Amino acid sequence: MKAASVRIASYNLQKCVGLDLRRRPDRSLQVIEDLAAQIVVLQEADKRLPPRPAALPHEMAESEGWRVVDFGEPGGSLGWHGNAMLLRPELEVLDTAHIDLPGLEPRGAIRADLMTAIGPLRVVGLHLGLVRRYRLMQLRAIMRHLARLAPQPTVLAGDFNEWGPARALDAATPGLLILPERPSFPSPRPVAPLDRFAISSELSTLDHGTHSRRPARVASDHLPVWAELARR
Repeated sequence: MKAASVRIASYNLQKCVGLDLRRRPDRSLQVIEDLAAQIVVLQEADKRLPPRPAALPHEMAESEGWRVVDFGEPGGSLGWHGNAMLLRPELEVLDTAHIDLPGLEPRGAIRADLMTAIGPLRVVGLHLGLVRRYRLMQLRAIMRHLARLAPQPTVLAGDFNEWGPARALDAATPGLLILPERPSFPSPRPVAPLDRFAISSELSTLDHGTHSRRPARVASDHLPVWAELARR
């Protein structure tokens, strides 16, 4: 019998503006559909200026069968601080929160505790800062938030903005394994593994990679990444 698994993906939408400078949420949604994931964590899902309306409209995602997780930001946002999460309807949301992150730039992360095919799963969606010092501070803030909660299998997913090897982030994420790099930026010819996953010891990775099928190479300056997770 095949072991139960769940597929999670992370995608920086770049506000649904492609390399052709056209805002095409329908194209972004096509890329999301092609990922065949049950959980999709998004970055830059909202337009930049307040009240930060959604670049990918709620109703468009919902019309394709996605559930938009509510993180309580008003004004039509798809999530919080540009971070959002889409779920397939078979997943149950147990709890949600958002996490303030330190640094010069306004940054935040989102957390959702879910019931999935592999049991309870805690998912943190993040978009870290451009300066390593602040990236490390932000990861430590996320880890402090998680330390206040009851232990649960956990995955961090998002744009880590780290060009170098994962060991640069290891000290800030004790107890988590950052998966081996898969280049995702820039999308036409990716060389930098900006988009990553970090998983807790209760989880194993059956496979993970970068999605480059058309129209992903033009829909954003990032390619989406995905991971197939199972319980150990």
